[in-house]
Amino acid sequence: MIKVILNAPNPIMPFCEPARDLRLQNVPLWLHQRNVLAPYVTREVELKTGMRMPPVREPTLVYRDNLYFDEGYINAFIAEARKRKHAVRAAFSADDPAFKEHALPLSTSYTPAGSIYLADLWYYPKGPVADVEPLVIDLQSREIGYYHVPTYMADQSGDLLFQVPLRSMIAIDSWVHIFIADVVFGLFGRGARFEKRLNEDVGFKLGVLSKAIYEGRQLLECSKLVTVGRNCVIDPSAVIHGPTTIGDNVTVNAGAVIENCIIGSNVNVSQDVQLMLSVVGDGAFLPFRTALFMTTVMENSMIAQNTCLQMCVIGRNTFIGAGSTFTDYNLVPAPLRALDGKGNLSVSNRPVMGSAVGHNCRIGSGMIVYPSRMIESDVVLAASKERRVIDRDVRFEDSDHHHFKMGRLHQALYHRQKDKDLESW
Repeated sequence: MIKVILNAPNPIMPFCEPARDLRLQNVPLWLHQRNVLAPYVTREVELKTGMRMPPVREPTLVYRDNLYFDEGYINAFIAEARKRKHAVRAAFSADDPAFKEHALPLSTSYTPAGSIYLADLWYYPKGPVADVEPLVIDLQSREIGYYHVPTYMADQSGDLLFQVPLRSMIAIDSWVHIFIADVVFGLFGRGARFEKRLNEDVGFKLGVLSKAIYEGRQLLECSKLVTVGRNCVIDPSAVIHGPTTIGDNVTVNAGAVIENCIIGSNVNVSQDVQLMLSVVGDGAFLPFRTALFMTTVMENSMIAQNTCLQMCVIGRNTFIGAGSTFTDYNLVPAPLRALDGKGNLSVSNRPVMGSAVGHNCRIGSGMIVYPSRMIESDVVLAASKERRVIDRDVRFEDSDHHHFKMGRLHQALYHRQKDKDLESW
C-alpha cells in the first residue's frame, strides 16, 4: 500500500513550528506516523501545499501530517475499510465522549457533516476517487478521574475527569492538543489498555504476577510494567511505578518518584524529583526537587530546582529557572481559553490547565505563570520588580533580551525573517 501525506503548514503556537515537527510521546510526529503505519505501507509520497494527487491504481492511504493516531485506531480503521471494499474517510461521532470533550475544542481540522465530523484520513482500495463514504471508528472511551477536589473546582461529585480512549486519533491544531495527545490519549490511554488487558487476559495477568514475585517487587514496579534502556543508573531508593518507559543512558538519583511516565534517553533526574504522568524528552535535565504533573518537556530542556509544572507543554532547548510555578486553576470561575487552529482565542473546555512555553526560551527564577498562558519561542524573561507574574501571553517582541545591552548574544532560532523563505537543510 502507498501512503500520501498532505502538508499542514500552519505553525502551532507558541512553538512557531508545524505540528509534524513537534514531539509527541517523545518522537517527532512525522516519525510517529511512519512507525505506526509501517506494517501497512511500502512507499510514500509527500504533497506540499498546491501539489496534485499522483495518479495511482493501488490501495492508498491519505492523511494530513498534523494527525496523531495510535496503533489501535489505525488497525481498526484499516481493517474495517478493507471489509467495505469502498473508498472511506475517517469520521467521528459528535456524541463520542473523547472526541467531544478533548479533540473537538480548539480544532479547525474537522469538517462537520450532520451528526459526524470528518477527519483528514482516507483509504482508497484502488486509488483516489471522488465517491467516499464516512467511516466512524468507536474510540472506546472510558471515564477516568485524575483529581478529587472541592466541588467549587469541579461538578457536584468533586471529581475532575478525562474521557480516555483506548483507540486514539486527534488533529494537532493547538498546543492544548499536544497535552491531550501526550497525557490523556497517550499516558492515560496506555494505562487504561493495560488495566483492560489485565482484567480480560488471565495468562497476561499471571505473567505479570509471576514476574513481580520472581523479582521481589510490587506489581507496578516489576519489569513487565517498567521498561529500562541500556546504561542506566537508578538509585535503589528511587520509586518507579509503571507503566513507565525509560530510555538509554538515564540517571535517576536518590528519592526520585516516577509514576506512569515516558523518559527519553540521556536524561538526568536528580534527587527528590517528582514525575507523574509526564513525558520527558531526550537530553532533559531535572535538578533536585523539580515536580512535573501531566506535563510534556521536549528534548534538551532544563527545568531547574524547586520548579512546579502542572499540565504544561515545554518546547525544546528551553530553560525554566528555579522556584518557578506554573498554575493551572483560575481563582474565579472564568473559562480557560487558548488559541485555536486559526489563531483565535477560544474556550478550551478544560477546568484546569497549565501553560505552554516555546522552543529556545530562557525563563528566569521565581516566576509565577497564570493558567493557559503562552510564552513564544526565543523569548527571554528576566525576573524583575516589573515582571515577576506572567498574566498574559508573551510574544517574541516582548522578550527582555531586546532591552539587554548584550541581547544580541541570544540567538533567535525560530524568528529569523531572512530564513523564512528558505527550504530546510
